[in-house]
Amino acid sequence: MSDYLLSVILGIVEGLTEFLPVSSTAHLRIAELLMHLDLGSGYWKMYTIVIQLGAILTLPIYFRERIAKFLGTFPKGERGDRTLLTHPLSLVMIAFVVTAIPSFLLTKVIGKNLENPYVIGGALLIGGIVMWFVDARNSKAETAGEGAKDGLIRTWHMEEMSLGQAVWIGACQILSAVFPGTSRSMSTIAGGQMAGISRAAALEFSFFLSMPTMAVATLYTLFKSIHGSKTENPIGVSSITGHEWILLAIGFVVSFVVAYGSVAWFMGYVRKRGFGPFAVYRILVGAAVLYFASRMM
Repeated sequence: MSDYLLSVILGIVEGLTEFLPVSSTAHLRIAELLMHLDLGSGYWKMYTIVIQLGAILTLPIYFRERIAKFLGTFPKGERGDRTLLTHPLSLVMIAFVVTAIPSFLLTKVIGKNLENPYVIGGALLIGGIVMWFVDARNSKAETAGEGAKDGLIRTWHMEEMSLGQAVWIGACQILSAVFPGTSRSMSTIAGGQMAGISRAAALEFSFFLSMPTMAVATLYTLFKSIHGSKTENPIGVSSITGHEWILLAIGFVVSFVVAYGSVAWFMGYVRKRGFGPFAVYRILVGAAVLYFASRMM
């Protein structure tokens, strides 16, 4: 297979799966196995980080109007009922801090031992079951809409979220950092729904939370890859050929374009149909990964 075509395929995989609740880590790992690649080697490890940055860039551009609105109403909010601690932007940063410190400590302890097909398959399967159960539980209230007396959904808009809900979602996001295949978006969306937040509000908060979370995590990983660490040698950017720089550029652009389209589509789809199809997909893929992993042993 041509390296250029490979770069396009990996960019599509990253762009499609980064923000959908299906785990981009799992799908890149599956692509690696199916195409007999070694994405853990120096150059390809940096490549996967770079194309992830392309996907991340999608969010501040897509949500630029919402971000400007939040900045313009800080700290009292559009309705004048928010404080320095409860403004949506503050809640995003609080959730990020709740995630960042434990995730950093836990991943350093657990390391790469969890990046294997059994853990990824199990995380996909269990996460799919959890997502299906939570979304099905809330579907009646979602259908009834805002103002219904169902009681399961207390928060319909991101502007109405509480400090406790933000802390809870940040804690749920730790699972995705520790267990590859869990999916950051799955853990935050399902966590938000469990805390009484509507699908649309949970999804929007998940996207906003992913901006600082993914940016810091990805840039930190890129820094370690380029400069090396106690356990890994630096990649050595100066040794990258012109051909390899072109592959990086292709993957970055493709990932950005596909991710932008998937975010726009996902926002509209979820408001009407929920997360059920993604839960079923996770269950099927997780079971398939576990099956093939058992056959390879």
